[in-house]
Amino acid sequence: MAHIVAAIERPGTADLEAIAALTPATLHEAQGRRGALDARIKPIYPGMRLSGPALTVHCHAGDNLMLIAALEVAEPGDVLVVAAGGRERQGGFGEVLATACRARGIAGLVMDAGVRDGAALRAMDFPVFCPGLCVEGTVKETLGTVNRPVVLGGALVEPGDVVNGDDDGVVVVRRDEVGEVVRAAVAREAKEAEIMAALREGRSFLELSGIGEVLERKGCIRA
Repeated sequence: MAHIVAAIERPGTADLEAIAALTPATLHEAQGRRGALDARIKPIYPGMRLSGPALTVHCHAGDNLMLIAALEVAEPGDVLVVAAGGRERQGGFGEVLATACRARGIAGLVMDAGVRDGAALRAMDFPVFCPGLCVEGTVKETLGTVNRPVVLGGALVEPGDVVNGDDDGVVVVRRDEVGEVVRAAVAREAKEAEIMAALREGRSFLELSGIGEVLERKGCIRA
């Protein structure tokens, strides 16, 4: 088995642009409440946002060798999705690697382990989603894989799947489902916009959402 797969399929430009305009919460709901990563994986600073095809990496805990190797096969717009053993007490990514990512047009990083150089990453406005910051360094010793399926934050991520993140967290959309999920998400946003407009006019949320009927069916009694 090859350790590094250089060529992967990615969604088309139109689908990537459409999904980037949507939020992970909307995408999560639109695909049947699937694809959310563990809630510990959040932006290292509020306001960070990312969306793009996953370039998947498997690193051993405390080792960032394959993360570095992945840079050479990344394409502009890719998001590095790194399964690194869930070890928070490590800083396997920082200012130098972020600079290399920026030079290659990489859109951001999602990782289940710690990173460091938080202030520099914030100043660069390079989106990083992970469990947190840690000063401890990593070695470069053990082979893993690049562009093979990984499990990260409780979700399976395959190369070319789309990852989308904001302050709420990160959601994964399967590459072959992107068009369908985008259509469902856009319809959901339109419906929510109608509901919010009606709420501003003084309408009842129980009526608009159908929750009133749910409560009635369940025998809810209001005294």
